[in-house]
Amino acid sequence: MMRSNYLLVAVLLSSTFLTANAQQTGKGLKDHYQDYFPIGVAVTPRHLQDSATRIFLLQHFNSLTAENAMKMEPIHPATDRYDWRGADAIVHFATENGLKVRGHTLCWHNQAPKWMFYDAAGKLVSKDTLLNRLRTHIHDVVGRYKGRIYAWDVVNEAVSDRHSEFLRNSLWYQICGEDFIAQAFRYAHEADPKAILFYNDYNTENPVKRDKVYRLLKKLREENVPVHAVGLQGHWSISDPSRALLVSAIEKYASLGIKIQITELDVSVFTNDKMPEKPDFTAEQKESQEHQYDMLFDTFRKYRDIITGVTFWNVSDRSSWLDNFPVKGRKNYPLLFDEKLQPKKAYWRVTDF
Repeated sequence: MMRSNYLLVAVLLSSTFLTANAQQTGKGLKDHYQDYFPIGVAVTPRHLQDSATRIFLLQHFNSLTAENAMKMEPIHPATDRYDWRGADAIVHFATENGLKVRGHTLCWHNQAPKWMFYDAAGKLVSKDTLLNRLRTHIHDVVGRYKGRIYAWDVVNEAVSDRHSEFLRNSLWYQICGEDFIAQAFRYAHEADPKAILFYNDYNTENPVKRDKVYRLLKKLREENVPVHAVGLQGHWSISDPSRALLVSAIEKYASLGIKIQITELDVSVFTNDKMPEKPDFTAEQKESQEHQYDMLFDTFRKYRDIITGVTFWNVSDRSSWLDNFPVKGRKNYPLLFDEKLQPKKAYWRVTDF
């Protein structure tokens, strides 16, 4: 039996035990927000191999997102080969324990395999070839999890950060123009007509990028493209965004008649890309982070009719993608739980309402 299969069996056999133990550990983050929206977290298959972490996940979250296991390159490394092991483990764990699953992500300029864009001679493929490859990928991935994954980040980060540029000049755009965006949503809808389909991006509160994301969504909606919601990634900091910018973004997107989710939430304790002289988690940073989280969740609660989910990007301060971005090796402390999986003061700020 393959190692991945051992993991799946272990997950299935331990489901009842884990649920019972999680219920005994007291009220979790998800319970505080049971009348508002699901609380999710990004995980890796490795999280499921540790019993303490599994119990922790069941106590505090009722939605899971695969941090990397469902991205195009890991799940579809070669034209004729898929690697389902990590994604299957996460979906099985969630399904057996009654958690929702968000799929992430079907079309992205990053972590896309080279074979998707090039032919055997090393030349860029035609538009028709690339769109056919994209359709096959989406139908295979979405179809495999139909009925078990309720929402998909279909297109990720297609809008450019450059002020003078509308869409990112990715290989998707260079080969297909902007058509790949609408087609990706159509393919996903074909594969699972009941799935909620998201456009997902970062810096969505920045007025310049906000207006471009709005422009894209408005155009897609007017063309009857099945885009149902927008994901605001929420990679924020202790100083950004302000409440005014966040509210402005929420209301602008909501005016299109679509729902919103916060899909990748963390609050960096750093406000610039330079290594600080003292990179420790200072008292000032802790206090600023507590205030920022308090503001964010107060705003989320006020827009509970529009915001249909909040997902954290990583489980705890034990390990975060921000530990290596934008400054490699700089330890960050961006989440509600510390390195020992204990609630920080920021946790109590967002649950005391």
